[in-house]
Amino acid sequence: MWEIARKNSRKSMFLLIGMSIILIGFGFVIGMAVEPETGGIMGVIIATALYFILLLVAFTQGKSIMLHMSNAKEVSKSEYQQLYNIVEEMQIASGMAVMPKIYVIDDPAPNAFAAGMSPKNSVVAVTSGLLNMMNRDELQGVVAHEVSHIINRDVRYMTIATIMVASVALLSQFFLRSMFYGGGRSRSNSKGGGKGQIIILVVAVVFAILAPILIRLLYFALSRKREYLADASAARLTRFPLGLASALEKIGGSALDLSGANKTTAPMYIANPLKQKGRKLRNLSSTHPPLEDRIRILKAMGNEYSYANYQQAYSSVTNTKGNIIPSGALAENK
Repeated sequence: MWEIARKNSRKSMFLLIGMSIILIGFGFVIGMAVEPETGGIMGVIIATALYFILLLVAFTQGKSIMLHMSNAKEVSKSEYQQLYNIVEEMQIASGMAVMPKIYVIDDPAPNAFAAGMSPKNSVVAVTSGLLNMMNRDELQGVVAHEVSHIINRDVRYMTIATIMVASVALLSQFFLRSMFYGGGRSRSNSKGGGKGQIIILVVAVVFAILAPILIRLLYFALSRKREYLADASAARLTRFPLGLASALEKIGGSALDLSGANKTTAPMYIANPLKQKGRKLRNLSSTHPPLEDRIRILKAMGNEYSYANYQQAYSSVTNTKGNIIPSGALAENK
């Protein structure tokens, strides 16, 4: 699993760098539109400052905010002994030094998520609906999936990516609203640069519309791949891929909405908690890969739980060339 965590981190960094370029470029364009002479640099400074402020909040309070938004409550072993035992089993199987704290969300919709910026300070949260619906093997598969997110460092990178998305969205809303209420006027006195300023203004408006879309597409690409990798790791931890497959079938078959979820927190859950009725472009605009594909891959594994077997099943089901599992991990067949 450590090979997956390392490869995951390297690939995530490229995506995060791409997001950073969009954020900084967006700040520069907005700054130039507002003040052509010095606004570009100021725009970069403001965009960067906004990002680091939000990042500081995420590192210090991100887990607490996620738990508060989802109305999750910490529970003890005496209250949920089976759940506690399963989390403890997966902690030992994964080699985690510290057991994640356990939270339960009082909601009938079946779902779960992991939070925390490091394996030493992490939590696993499940809904009451999940606990009521799953048998032990299925619950173990779900917990293993969430523990895999922690071990693979998914939670940290998804949190950082979320901050990138939020920063661009805030800058876009601020600029477009200021344009609307300001009548599209620039503070510049336009010393002989009227046409040039109009061009910059148009570019800034287009950027303000497209940048949030582009950065969210990068975000979705990051979150979808991590779901596949967490499924592969979960199958290896439990040594029973069919348990997670059955759990995902039950989650996908539920028509219940998760009341505490929103577009910001949706990627953190094991399955998208927001129903997407009639959405055609799900492969581009969904926070998760198709649930039916994930189930088919796990079922195709049968009783084999190696990374190599998951890769083979993934390639067969999705008809995708190239490895989703790092080459180093594929050599591990224990």
